[in-house]
Amino acid sequence: MVLEENFIKFLGTAGARFVVARQLRFSGGTLISLNNKKIILDPGPGTIVRCAKAKPPVDVTQVEAIILSHLHIDHSNDVNILIDAMTSGGIKKRGVLFAPADALNGNNQVVLNYLRSYLDEIVILKENTTYQLGDGINFSTSIKHRHPVETYGIIFHLPGRKVSFMADTKYFSELSTSYVNSDLLIMNVVFHQPVEHSSAMHLSLEDVKNVLTEIKPAKIIMTHFGTTMLKAKPWELASKLTAEYKVEVIAATDGMKVDLNLIS
Repeated sequence: MVLEENFIKFLGTAGARFVVARQLRFSGGTLISLNNKKIILDPGPGTIVRCAKAKPPVDVTQVEAIILSHLHIDHSNDVNILIDAMTSGGIKKRGVLFAPADALNGNNQVVLNYLRSYLDEIVILKENTTYQLGDGINFSTSIKHRHPVETYGIIFHLPGRKVSFMADTKYFSELSTSYVNSDLLIMNVVFHQPVEHSSAMHLSLEDVKNVLTEIKPAKIIMTHFGTTMLKAKPWELASKLTAEYKVEVIAATDGMKVDLNLIS
């Protein structure tokens, strides 16, 4: 029996405007392969380029779905070119887009109207709701995150495994409840030290410690690094957290692949 491809590939690990603008890390979002179906989560600037340059290359015409955790440009920049590519310019009507309402409607909508009819379906994300993609792929949204725009974490429910993506947010006491019993928790950790400015609605390393204390997931991968995290050497920070909390913590790198068949 051939084992189905179930993996995560980090097409980029950049977070915050300066790291993205300078491409100190790539900003291509995350490729998720489940039951051999390809999903792209948060396609930031350069996603289509990172797909082409990946080893092996990612055939974007075979992508089944795009998920936006929120509309900010470092999470949505390449959504339109991906829709065009996955539908062969609208010749093949296919694919699903999942996104919060404000990414699709209003002054800050990020999906071009002429491309919407190319897709089989557009699904509006709401908090604490479960969605299905084809046969056997289920994911749910988290509690609504605290971020300047409508934002949700994404939680995949695999057979015997829970793989969670904690998207951009300011830390708050109820946050961890959506991520309890995660076998793998991917966290967007922008700041090394907490930043109290009202506009700084992102996680810091201190928040990773809070999550480790509160729910102790089986494994954490940190990604979406800002400048202060990069300067602090996230791989060293991850190693220290692993030693202190006795939970494996990894700092993602561009192009890193995680085999979900080995997660339990």
